[in-house]
Amino acid sequence: MNEKKRVAAAVLVLAGALAMSACAGTGGAGAGGEGGGSKGAVAMSFAGLDIPIWNDQLEVMKPIVEEAGYQFVTDDPGWDIQTQVNDWENWIQRGDIKAIMGYPVQSDSTVAVTEKAQAAGIPVLGYASAWEGVSSAVKLNNHADGVTLGEAAGEWIKQEYGSAGTQPVALLGYWDTDLGRERSEGIVEGLKNSGADVAVNELSVISLDDGYAAAQSQLAAQPDTKIWLGMASETLQGAYQYLMDQGVAEDDPAYLLGALDATDEVLDIYGVPDSIWRLSYILPAKVLGEANAKMLIAAADGDEPEDVTITSTEVTRDNYESFYSDKQ
Repeated sequence: MNEKKRVAAAVLVLAGALAMSACAGTGGAGAGGEGGGSKGAVAMSFAGLDIPIWNDQLEVMKPIVEEAGYQFVTDDPGWDIQTQVNDWENWIQRGDIKAIMGYPVQSDSTVAVTEKAQAAGIPVLGYASAWEGVSSAVKLNNHADGVTLGEAAGEWIKQEYGSAGTQPVALLGYWDTDLGRERSEGIVEGLKNSGADVAVNELSVISLDDGYAAAQSQLAAQPDTKIWLGMASETLQGAYQYLMDQGVAEDDPAYLLGALDATDEVLDIYGVPDSIWRLSYILPAKVLGEANAKMLIAAADGDEPEDVTITSTEVTRDNYESFYSDKQ
């Protein structure tokens, strides 16, 4: 099994395990967790469980929530907005859900069910962004993080390519969610701010397999593409694997890969001496999971938590080992 398939299989196994956990305990669509205290339950809803950092956050959140006396409920909408809305409807009907936090597949499509939850006395909290009707949110500096990555990439391009002419840049972004759009637009803005002479090709991707296929298409159209940027690391990891399969050296000095949301697998790549993966930023799952759990518990207890904004941290050759999930 090649590396691409191995990683994809690992992600599917993890997602499957969490999805099975999500169906344990109470049964029914969108139910999840085990045990739980006498205070009721709180729910966390990501758009899908195929994103490693979201699975990592669920693992961080579960014991914190249960220690506070609540059952922890999750779902896996599989990037289908109607499934996600149905799950939230079911949670409202359960009668024991004290707070819901979510990252919607489409924010505007959850406004109605958000209003319904609020009317039932169930505060709704946002993850990564806020939409109409939410009580508060754990926000990410999506646009600013994208700008930071774009500017850093632009500076490297100017240093390495100078006056060599316009350089093609493959941007593995996503424009169908607030987070993806804000990050992707930020990367483009950062490149522009840097003054680098580039031509950006925007590729909409959401998974590791998408990234692999996008790299294949990009190189068929522009074989001299050496700069690859991603609004998330998983998709860029797919592109990285395609480059490796095509014989690109993992330390080729002509290449630059950079992305947000570093994972353990990406840290392995980044740690290779002179790796072509030169720019990496991380929102540690432990930090995010703790912030999510704290806000959910506070809302369930009847408090009114304030918004929290978390900014990505730069990964360097000196500090990358400290960001592995078992060391956070």
